[in-house]
Amino acid sequence: MSYDNIKLEKGLYTTGKSFTKTLEELDPSENYIGTPLEGLDAFERQLKRFDIKVSGPDSDCVSKFYSTSTSSVLFPEYISRVVKAGIESNSKVENIIATTTEIDSLDYRSLSYADDMNFELALVNEGGQMSECEISLSDKLTTLTKYGKVLKASYEALKFQKLDLFSITLSKIGEQISYTQFSNAFNAVVDEHTKSITADDVTYETLVKLWMELQPYNMTTLVTDKKTATKLLNLTELRDANAGLDFHGTGRFITPFGAEIIVYDQGTDYGAVAIDRNYAIERVQAGGVVTEFDKIIDCQFERAAISTIVGFAPIYRDAIVTLPIN
Repeated sequence: MSYDNIKLEKGLYTTGKSFTKTLEELDPSENYIGTPLEGLDAFERQLKRFDIKVSGPDSDCVSKFYSTSTSSVLFPEYISRVVKAGIESNSKVENIIATTTEIDSLDYRSLSYADDMNFELALVNEGGQMSECEISLSDKLTTLTKYGKVLKASYEALKFQKLDLFSITLSKIGEQISYTQFSNAFNAVVDEHTKSITADDVTYETLVKLWMELQPYNMTTLVTDKKTATKLLNLTELRDANAGLDFHGTGRFITPFGAEIIVYDQGTDYGAVAIDRNYAIERVQAGGVVTEFDKIIDCQFERAAISTIVGFAPIYRDAIVTLPIN
């Protein structure tokens, strides 16, 4: 079936899969290899079908989605995509999670690991017993939280607005969701840590001590409050030329140990938290970004919910070390 013969209807949002995945089943992208449409997914081909331009100086108005009753079915997916792009564009949570698990329910138990050895394994003689790593279901349910925003605007208010401008608002909603996710992920990390050191001030020696305490894990990420970050930036050991060029060029700065520093303002001075993102925490996600589609498609919406359901669970608790500053 060609992309311009696909029947678009509300039911494509209720299949239990994402709108795009459902479209892909009806119109597989592999059928377009070697054609001018190669590189577009099923949703993007539908935009081309109705000649809807969603970005750039020549972007269409919102009303272009409503030029036909069929093309209006695409509008909720457009909203979801732009919000998702906003979540991913400035996502700091990716720097502290090891993996993302997709589930189709609201109840989830992660795995629990009980290892009787650290990273170094003992030699096993003939007939000897190997060390054990016991894997079981966690005794705690992972708490899933709905993050979202209500989009309050009538079609009449939006129809002559350029999609490029409208996308800025949607991207901002995505960034707000992303920031809230990071906040909850960070709190989950701090609540589940097992190791901590203390210091009276932020010095290079303190960083070395923190790095050593995290061993044999690798300090990939260092989350700090503003006060601690300011002191880190002023450490002589962090003022080498390469670090300075990277900070001035990208706004990022790194420690001498290669960890990326994330400044997170929690409202209180908590010091710093060292994390090995490869082992610390799991993100659990019940579907992607969901946009309330009925009212939007029918041109009647004044309030439409945009949301995603996510939770966080610890994996290895000793892959986290906290550093409260006295």
